Order: sequence, then C-alpha cells, then structure tokens
Amino acid sequence: MAEEKVANSNRTEQREQLSVTVTATDDIQVLNPAGEIDHHTGEALRHALDVARTTHPRVVVDLHGVTFMDSSGINVLIAAHHALTQAGGWLRLAAPTDTVMRTLQIVGVDSVIDCHDTLRQALAG
Repeated sequence: MAEEKVANSNRTEQREQLSVTVTATDDIQVLNPAGEIDHHTGEALRHALDVARTTHPRVVVDLHGVTFMDSSGINVLIAAHHALTQAGGWLRLAAPTDTVMRTLQIVGVDSVIDCHDTLRQALAG
C-alpha cells in the first residue's frame, strides 16, 4: 500500500512541476518560472527567490511562462518583496499572463509590487 502512494505521489509531482531558471543582467537577478505556482510548487519559487536575494537584492520575476498562480504564489511574492525591500533592494514582476495578472489585481499585489508588461520595462524600472 505504501508503494502505491509513492507511485501516485510521483505522478502528481510530474503533473504539477514548476521550473525556475535564473539569469543575471546588470546586477539584477531575473527569475523565469514556468508552469503553475500553487501549494504543491510554491516552494520551488520561494527557494529560487531566497537564493537570488542572497546574491543580488534586485530581482525581477518574469511571469510570462506561468499559467496559473494561487494564494501560495502570492504569499511567496509578498514575502520576497518584504525581504528584498528590507535588504535595500526591490522585487519587480514582468509580463504576467492575463490569468495571473487578474489574480494579482484581485488581491491587490499589483499595488504593492511593481508590475510591468514586459521584461525590458521591468529591468529599466
């Protein structure tokens, strides 16, 4: 019975994975998550943001590859925004899909964290 749960758990993880790539441009960390950000995958984004802020306090999260985000993703972004601001840096969001932007607007994140239509705009500030 335990083996069956592990097998089901593995299938679920594969279906709900989030990948996050990180690059640096002009002393700004750029995170590119792809997939869904929810309570199953939010930890991957949280970890990437934690690592990014230890090397550069200025971070852009390019959301063009995110197809869905729930309150878990919102919480990760708010926590990162506070941590980066306290460290003298900032967090900006770039290129959210319509679905993700609606979520950001509904909860008011777009009034707390700078949101930009494109990555280029977010990098320019």
